[in-house]
Amino acid sequence: MECIVVGGGIIGMLSARELARAGCRVRILERGPLGGESSWAGGGILSPLYPWRLPEPVTALAAWGQHQYPELARDLVSDTGIDPEWERSGLLVLDTDEADAAMEWATRQRVALELIEDSVRIAALEPACRPVERALWLPDVAQIRNPRLIRALRADLERRGVMLHERTAVTSILQRDGRIDGVRTERDTLCADIVIVAAGAWSGRVLNSLAIHVDIGPVRGQMLLYRAEPGLLLRILLAAGHYAIPRRDGRILVGSTVENAGFEKVTTADARAELRHAAESLAPRLAGCEIEHHWSGLRPGSASEIPYIGAVPEIPGLFINTGHFRNGLLLAPASARLMADLVLGRASELDAAQYALHG
Repeated sequence: MECIVVGGGIIGMLSARELARAGCRVRILERGPLGGESSWAGGGILSPLYPWRLPEPVTALAAWGQHQYPELARDLVSDTGIDPEWERSGLLVLDTDEADAAMEWATRQRVALELIEDSVRIAALEPACRPVERALWLPDVAQIRNPRLIRALRADLERRGVMLHERTAVTSILQRDGRIDGVRTERDTLCADIVIVAAGAWSGRVLNSLAIHVDIGPVRGQMLLYRAEPGLLLRILLAAGHYAIPRRDGRILVGSTVENAGFEKVTTADARAELRHAAESLAPRLAGCEIEHHWSGLRPGSASEIPYIGAVPEIPGLFINTGHFRNGLLLAPASARLMADLVLGRASELDAAQYALHG
């Protein structure tokens, strides 16, 4: 089976990997560098920020992905020699006004979560944290280093024979005799039995050639990267929608804004000031650290916050896997597995009906 995946972010890369593992001939077409959009730009927390707020279909994908990531990271290290730095850092949530809802969700989902009401113990868990009397502690939350994950997946896909076409924009999706026939790019026409649109915030534009509308749009997020000494921050900290993530080498990511600014992928002075204030509020010692980088990315947002994963009605051979908003990295393993199950007609552990695109 010949498969084309339109979009080379984490969703497209893992979808291609699943299909290649099943024996399909796969190529990825990416309008920019592989993994260069929101997959690279995000923080890499392998948990929704406030998981008790999310719809159940998103929770199901998240739980599946959290379970699979340690094995995925080990396999990538073994097969490519590139360590994506999966790390169980734990997450301290300093907002506790939703503690009852959080505890009820954790009990229902069988997730380890504790309400700590002891400032000394909180300070012991994370000495860099601002002084607080209460915090929610999720000890099993992990993170992964996005750029290293992208590098490892690229090497893995090349090893599996997946054809990678970077800086190759798809201009139209082709049909013949009522079903998918391939795609047209700025340079070539490529035939395929299956086309999967996994183009993130650009998915709607790709589908426009078939007059298909999906409520996916770009939501800009800006991030800061601090250079610090290793060990300055040990845990992921979260408060008021902003987070700080410690990397092994001492760098600390702080994010992120949520902006409806169309396809303008720029940085702004206002966002820099907002993120700097958030960083120093979470961990006051960051005030003495250098800001090394400031960037932005465009997430694929949907009104329901539930991604679309499935066949496009009335066009045999066309599938969609997009709309993961700010949880794409976390939801990617489950989304890719479900996508492959649907393409190959396999039974799935996941309920495909929850993510279907309806005509």
